[in-house]
Amino acid sequence: MKRTAAVLQGIHWFVGIGAIAGGIAALVNPLNPMGVGAEALEHAPFDTFLIPGLFLLIVLGAGNCLGALTGIRYPQWRGYLAAAFGAVLVLWIVIQCIMLRSVVLLHVLYLLIGVFQSAMGLKLMRRN
Repeated sequence: MKRTAAVLQGIHWFVGIGAIAGGIAALVNPLNPMGVGAEALEHAPFDTFLIPGLFLLIVLGAGNCLGALTGIRYPQWRGYLAAAFGAVLVLWIVIQCIMLRSVVLLHVLYLLIGVFQSAMGLKLMRRN
């Protein structure tokens, strides 16, 4: 159980810090964050990356980091937090691929991370 909790902590921090970085990039330059031009949003309901950047920063970034801290303070919530944030990550990636009409290696990797995070969270929930 300690190994599962440690792995989930690592995933929360990895996803959270990465999402904060991506969210900040989208807020600083909403027309071309990290080299992705706004023309990629042709089929999305947004003209810029501002709204997706806010979601990335607040929900996936701050949410995962707070989830990691909460899991330390309240270990009985670890499974629920991991399952929930893993599911949000999976939905984020699926919706992003639909809106961008593109799938790249990072989408696949983060989709797998989200599935793994949710599965480990569910496993932890069943144990408790």
